[in-house]
Amino acid sequence: MAEREPIFNVPGCVLAVLGVLIAVHVILSMLSPDDFTWWFLALAFIPVRYAGMANELPGGDLTAVTSFVTHMTVHADLMHLGFNGAWLLAFGSVLCARLGSLRFLALSIGGGISGALLFLLLNPALAAPVIGASGAISAMMGAVMRFLFSAMDRNEGYLLRHDPRAIPAHSLGAALRDRRILSFSLVFIAINLLAIIGFGSFGSQGSIAWEAHVGGYLFGLCAFALFDTAPHKNNPPSPEFD
Repeated sequence: MAEREPIFNVPGCVLAVLGVLIAVHVILSMLSPDDFTWWFLALAFIPVRYAGMANELPGGDLTAVTSFVTHMTVHADLMHLGFNGAWLLAFGSVLCARLGSLRFLALSIGGGISGALLFLLLNPALAAPVIGASGAISAMMGAVMRFLFSAMDRNEGYLLRHDPRAIPAHSLGAALRDRRILSFSLVFIAINLLAIIGFGSFGSQGSIAWEAHVGGYLFGLCAFALFDTAPHKNNPPSPEFD
């Protein structure tokens, strides 16, 4: 009897992360308006906390540390949550299957923190809250770029679903020389930079924090090898000409 393949091949860790995002959204939606506001601000990443305002915001000084992570669990509405959830399933499943649960979580959290840090660097003392898992998911996208095109070059795209660890990854140097990766990265960054001129408002809740996206993506692309234990692609030395 032929073995049935599951329609979706989603690691348990990815489902657990998605479950946490949904649970936080549901719990916040059940709070009273005052309680919602308190928890929303306590969980969100707000740059003004680092300009001497931490004690004047819900959560106090503790949230100046915790909000680097907790802001990833909060979403503006179902559209925001659904969009991030879809990309989490697409990129997170492949990455988690390659890295394993702990390294996947570490890379994702590192990406979210990097996104928040870049946002803080470019928006010091801004009072607007930053929420959403987009920085972490952008890090997943950047990390997957390190081995996505290797699978395509070898006509082994099926391994992305069946055994991503079997795909040799590009070294960082090779990735930065690969025109496909550079093109994708430039397009990704350009789309996010369009938010500067007003493109990218997200419903009625606010605008896209493009800085968090770019910071997360660059972290995933550049730091991938620190979390990866699968083989890396042997790239031949560049030829020299007389």
